Amino acid sequence: MDVEPSRRNTNSTYALSFEQSRHWRDVFWLAVFIVHLGGLGLLLVVLGLNRFKKNDRLNIDKYTGFLEHHRGLTEYYWPLYAVAAGAGTFLGWTWLLLLGYQAIHMMKVSVHILTTYLAVVSVFCFWAQQFFWGVTFAIGAVLQFLYVISVIDRLPFSMLVLQKAVKMAWSLPRVMCIAYAFILVMLSWMALWSFGAAGVVASSIGDSGRWWLLVVFSISLFWTGAVLCNTVHVIVSGMVFLVLFHGGQETASMPSNSLMKSLRYAVTTSFGSICYGSLFTAAVRTLRWEIRGFRAKIGNNECLLCCVDFVFHIVETLVRFFNKYAYVQIAVSGKSFNHSARDAWELFQSTGVEALIAYDCSGAVLLMGTILGGLIAGTCAGVWTWLRSSDRVLMVGSTSMLMGMVLVGLAMVVVEGAVTSLYICYALDPLLIHRWDPEFFNQMSEMLHQRLQHRSARGRQVLTHNTLDSHIPS
Repeated sequence: MDVEPSRRNTNSTYALSFEQSRHWRDVFWLAVFIVHLGGLGLLLVVLGLNRFKKNDRLNIDKYTGFLEHHRGLTEYYWPLYAVAAGAGTFLGWTWLLLLGYQAIHMMKVSVHILTTYLAVVSVFCFWAQQFFWGVTFAIGAVLQFLYVISVIDRLPFSMLVLQKAVKMAWSLPRVMCIAYAFILVMLSWMALWSFGAAGVVASSIGDSGRWWLLVVFSISLFWTGAVLCNTVHVIVSGMVFLVLFHGGQETASMPSNSLMKSLRYAVTTSFGSICYGSLFTAAVRTLRWEIRGFRAKIGNNECLLCCVDFVFHIVETLVRFFNKYAYVQIAVSGKSFNHSARDAWELFQSTGVEALIAYDCSGAVLLMGTILGGLIAGTCAGVWTWLRSSDRVLMVGSTSMLMGMVLVGLAMVVVEGAVTSLYICYALDPLLIHRWDPEFFNQMSEMLHQRLQHRSARGRQVLTHNTLDSHIPS
């Protein structure tokens, strides 16, 4: 098969699709997201106002007052969330400012310090007699430690990929401004979200009612934060792809106003696809990382390996339809999310690059940095809450941690968007990477060759083992 003409035809298709008019995709999920924002926003305003400067301003307590008589005010807890938002914004903006200087060192620190931080938080929870949260953070510390041990040999290559992604992102200063702007947009929504959350914490519906409402609000904040993060992902990955595809920002073939077009596409015709993908992609990706790390350390336990392989193949099927590389396809060609995810995965499997992606754990490294940022923001808010109202420390601390994770994630996604585009470009045409950075091209090609050899040897080993088993008399 002649691969080069096929690649040239594909490249021509990508070059044309960015400039063509686009249709609205995944409109249903766009409508669901907008309705969810409107309904939740109204509920947040009502719950926040009910306890703002006056107890039971809207007479809601007559429906809930029989559960608990608690005289708290929204403005008493609202500043605590402001601390978390401030800490998260500071960490996110600091990350972006240091992106071109100390980003790799910061990522290395986050990988190694996260386990310690989780363990310390667990100890404080036990000290405060919060045994459920103490056990939760202790389990998190153990899982984090085991995961890092399972992928320790992959970290050098992952750091190399992140270093090159940082180099690319740092060369696009206008894209960095977009990330700053989206952090401000997220802060605006968090001001309203924390107003309602503070009203819930101050309400008289009892601890179980408060927790249920905060869980619902947290799920909403997670989805909203993921949508904004993935919108930035689409913009960044689209710009990186165009720069690599056309050989630079200043080349004659580079589309005019490409950044503004990427932004317009992301917040209009492709926004429904982003809302849809944001619901499922993070969960599927995290599950895949954990299973891969566990699968690599099982050894010769055939029964356990069989069970894990069954779950692994289910997750691999989900990855085919929910993966972060879809956002590059969305940015460049404007396809629906599932169509984009399927095309991206088929491209990786047909070229063998999927073996390289499976080995790379750069996304997990960025997630560790995001979790660490959230923990720091949650700790800042939690300490102040402990000093003011110790019985509310876990409510405020846990929700503040989520706020911090979202804000830091908006900074981390700049690098993640560059990583996804590097892999798409390498799979589409390796010469795009060679033209940009020949040394990195050689390193990727060498690692891909090693991973394909490893898979081939493992396949032969399994085939030989099965053949021997078939010849053993029962």
